Amino acid sequence: MPGSVQNAAPASVLPQSLSRAFAHERAYPMIENEYKNGESQRSVLATNSRKRWRLAKRLPATLLQTLRDFYDARHGATEAFYFYDPYETSPRFSSDPTGVVTVGRYTVRFNGAWQQSATPGRSDLQIELVELA
Repeated sequence: MPGSVQNAAPASVLPQSLSRAFAHERAYPMIENEYKNGESQRSVLATNSRKRWRLAKRLPATLLQTLRDFYDARHGATEAFYFYDPYETSPRFSSDPTGVVTVGRYTVRFNGAWQQSATPGRSDLQIELVELA
């Protein structure tokens, strides 16, 4: 059908590495009308939330290069991939590098540009992931 957008078909999994900071948020998309008298009217656009993850990592050069290569292979925020939420996997904090296990697995993409700062021996990195429907 002309004008149809195909669903994301990920073929890779984000390499697992420890995060020094981890934030998970859920947002429900909605329409909001605000009126001059201060009242507002809201309507939910979806029944499911859209999830986002913010990860901060302190990595040695080898793991940083692995993650950077993964980011470049996905062309930044262009291609989808699988991400395992460490709090939802079984057992917790596990990951399946093949992407076969579905428990705790989400189809995501990078959200934003690569942000990195260097310290002696390690580099600090912040990435944000956003769930694709």
